[in-house]
Amino acid sequence: MTTTRNSIAGVVLFHGAGSDADHSCLVAIEEALSPLPVFRINFPYRRREGRRPPDRAPVLLECVREEVSRCAKNLGVETGSLVIGGRSMGGRMCSMVVADKDDPLDVGGLVLVSYPLHPPAKPEKLRTEHLPRLSTPTLCISGTKDTFGTPDELVSAFSVSAASVEWQWIEKGRHELSGADHVVAEIISAWVGNLPVPH
Repeated sequence: MTTTRNSIAGVVLFHGAGSDADHSCLVAIEEALSPLPVFRINFPYRRREGRRPPDRAPVLLECVREEVSRCAKNLGVETGSLVIGGRSMGGRMCSMVVADKDDPLDVGGLVLVSYPLHPPAKPEKLRTEHLPRLSTPTLCISGTKDTFGTPDELVSAFSVSAASVEWQWIEKGRHELSGADHVVAEIISAWVGNLPVPH
């Protein structure tokens, strides 16, 4: 990590629906953040043999909560000293746990790469119910050609949250952000390095 170190103790990353914890983008983020500890986590359906559809949301959300708590325990810190996030579905699940209406998870920051605002060609099916409750510092990185949400749609959707949201756009990038792993990783490294000291 090239920026001034703060007291963020580690980063926990989750993959998108069609990939796993070894996705090239997550690996690039880990390398860019080194020597800061980075945990790349597989959701339960990726731990089973064979190609499986994603688990239902409650299972994914519980996985995020359990794994973030486990990583914090391994580092000997509170979850508030961790940044969490991931690609697409993984990032969305993290945002939902952080903005849970009954038991929000306290973390130091949230990273959302290619947030899936809506299914392609279905802009009416917005995944925004939890966003008004989001108050964690958030970094969003998306491509300007992402069919899961245009820049205007994304900025408008997140404007309802109380969080400090920083936007970074990958010009002509689609949902996978192919070829942009290094750029995405460096953006995240700089942002994590400049986060306020966790309370």
